[in-house]
Amino acid sequence: MAPSLYHQLVQSASSNPQATAVVDDWGRPTTYERLLSLTDDFAAYLASEKGLGHSSLIALLMHADLEFVVALYAISKLGAVCVPIPTKYRVREVASLLDIAKPSAMIAGEEFEGWAASLPVDPEKCIWSRDVEHGYGFDGVCGYSYPAANGSGSPSDPAIMMFTSGTTSAAKGVVLRNYNLVFATMIYQRLMGTTPADSCLVPIPIYHVTGLIALLAQFIYVGGTVFLHRRFDARRVLECIRDEGITYLHGSPTSFAELLPLRSDFPSLPSVRAMLSGSSYEPVSKMRAFHEWMPTATFQVVYGMTETSSPALLFPWDSATSIYAGATGKPIPGVDAVLLDEDHYEVPVGEVGELALRGVCVTEGYFHHESSDLLPGGWLLTGDMGYANSEGMIWIVDRKKDMINRGGEKVWCSALEEVLCEVPGINGACACGMPDDLYGEVPVALCVRQTGSHVTEDEVKLALKGRLAHFKIPVHVAFADEIPQTRGEKPDRRAALELVRQSLLEKTPRKA
Repeated sequence: MAPSLYHQLVQSASSNPQATAVVDDWGRPTTYERLLSLTDDFAAYLASEKGLGHSSLIALLMHADLEFVVALYAISKLGAVCVPIPTKYRVREVASLLDIAKPSAMIAGEEFEGWAASLPVDPEKCIWSRDVEHGYGFDGVCGYSYPAANGSGSPSDPAIMMFTSGTTSAAKGVVLRNYNLVFATMIYQRLMGTTPADSCLVPIPIYHVTGLIALLAQFIYVGGTVFLHRRFDARRVLECIRDEGITYLHGSPTSFAELLPLRSDFPSLPSVRAMLSGSSYEPVSKMRAFHEWMPTATFQVVYGMTETSSPALLFPWDSATSIYAGATGKPIPGVDAVLLDEDHYEVPVGEVGELALRGVCVTEGYFHHESSDLLPGGWLLTGDMGYANSEGMIWIVDRKKDMINRGGEKVWCSALEEVLCEVPGINGACACGMPDDLYGEVPVALCVRQTGSHVTEDEVKLALKGRLAHFKIPVHVAFADEIPQTRGEKPDRRAALELVRQSLLEKTPRKA
């Protein structure tokens, strides 16, 4: 293992300096040799001009640009800690996260310069990336000769502090050390067979663990090529795959679902060899649709979280064609998994319990926060409920907090959504629990119709009869153009429930 992400960049630049490392949002390529040079220059500037070094916390508020990559690896070289801040957040939300982190400095895009007076960071310690559309955003601060900064990161050093989903002071900062991150990149390469000939897209938020580690850092380690897109655009993604010969895709079920309606415009994409889907449940019907579209590519489900540096479980074969289609996967090498009851005892094979994980890529803890999710022995309670078979294959059925308890009967949202997506005319579904005076709560569903479909609530319920126990059939089914998403690209069940409630109000006759 290399000591840090920066050292991985050095290795790749040494192996093939003229290979293309990054292609930015405007189609401009940067070689590994050039990327390393820019990184070294920026690290020298941070050390000499801003006094930053080992253990300094440095916030990063930037879009998926070359400058983001340079800043990330320069911070790594200094042995400092990178604190990625979601660019989708508003100024008050960003200020809340910075209040928790209290960074020594902030590196940000000029789009956020107007927020400076409202953010709890010393203006003298703010570094701005400017006019990236027309050139290199750090030209104005790195045009001088500074003494070279030594690479000081060690495997045990904290390297990234990444916030879990949350926009208030309740958000937790997950501390990931160099050995967590380096191991994650290496295990992805090993299991996916990634080579320098591979190329990937980062059309998802680069400040999340998937974009940052599973894609960017893995490909820098491998020596492949990373195409950066500032924002997700389904048509542009498919055009890039077709025109640039992209071989490797990793996204959320939501982003993959947006590609399917454009299939007829891109009937053949032979370059794609691997697709990974994570962050939330991927319906089997969608996986099989991708298999029909790109039959030479594997479609694999991956499960992970910020606390696991991205990977934890991976489906080991092509999910769409497996007899275990619908399963989440097996623990990756270096990770142990166990399913526990409420008293933290292991449940028997086939019974549902809470997934707990420990291993090389699992965090040692949170930033200034004690958590009951961290058990003795390095075990992390994930909050996800699942069961396993005798071969060690694990099925994640729901978030613990999202399970619907209908008068003592358990309804798993993902299982209900799977069946809903098999109903003719339904393209997507989000199940959630609605409070009920008699049963405590009952299942309801928000569905997205396929283009041209006029399927009704009654038709959906009729299709579910005989396929589901009566208590699992949604009491109400509403329709929307899309499923609401959290900023972490997961189904927003609270927002979906509100849409169902609005639909019910619209159906209720008004009193004269």
